[in-house]
Amino acid sequence: MNRRSTVERRKLVYEMGAGHSGSTILGITLGNCDGFFYAGEPEEWPMTASRPRWGASDRQKFWDAVKDRVHDVDGLFGGRANRCLERSSAILRADLWSERRRLRPSYRRLAEELVRAVADVAQARYVVDTSHFPLRATELRELPGIDLYLIYLVRDPRDVVASNTREFSPHEVAEIRWRRLTMNANLWITQLLAIRTFLSHPGDRRMLVRHEDFLADPAGITRQILGLLGSDSELPDFRALAVGAPLEGNQLLRTDSVAVRTGRPAPPPRDPTTWLAQQIWEPALARLTPAAAIERSPR
Repeated sequence: MNRRSTVERRKLVYEMGAGHSGSTILGITLGNCDGFFYAGEPEEWPMTASRPRWGASDRQKFWDAVKDRVHDVDGLFGGRANRCLERSSAILRADLWSERRRLRPSYRRLAEELVRAVADVAQARYVVDTSHFPLRATELRELPGIDLYLIYLVRDPRDVVASNTREFSPHEVAEIRWRRLTMNANLWITQLLAIRTFLSHPGDRRMLVRHEDFLADPAGITRQILGLLGSDSELPDFRALAVGAPLEGNQLLRTDSVAVRTGRPAPPPRDPTTWLAQQIWEPALARLTPAAAIERSPR
């Protein structure tokens, strides 16, 4: 008998889309459901040497236990695998294609070992990965021992760009303009790859989720995601969500607990350049199914 057929398959929930689209708060929410573990962004594991960016000794203890179950893979530590296999811009780099082929077998072996180790240490049925790169999703779904569930998370692109320029002072006009241009180019590539990946994934293992809908109706959207995953978990308390022990993510992970700020977010900032550049994707996104929908009218 093939050894692969006797090994229990692991369930991986992967949140895909542009960075700064709300993946962290959704990941934390799912991590508070029974049988789930929110791992943060495991794509950072080879670059962080398994050291969580935020958190105290309990998080480090968890990832030390994970590291003990994963074999080192020469050539993957550092940022090379991320640049060659995961980042959306890698698809445009012909000079990296040969290295992508060389790294892929070891990358996939490490990725599967890492998912299995996290699931085993956490004693979780589902592992939640919010690394968000579409190209990473295409690699993860090829892992023979992993059942990949894809959550395509979409946020108003004007808010995505604004979130990426928040670090600049209003007086740094040139820097803000340049960041907007580069962000819009990156969003174009990411949306193209994400839509392609979503459409080529099995329909019973994928769902489009809009960040704004999640904030308006966290219970309804979470309920629909759990239904997709075949989980009978009760809904968590959205006012007090334990952050857990994620490896990497945004500054929400600095605290031990967070709350979902429910309600419709403020109107996006005025950004006609981004609106015009990204509007082309809206008709395509509107046709993607299945898509989570608000179950009640927001207050």
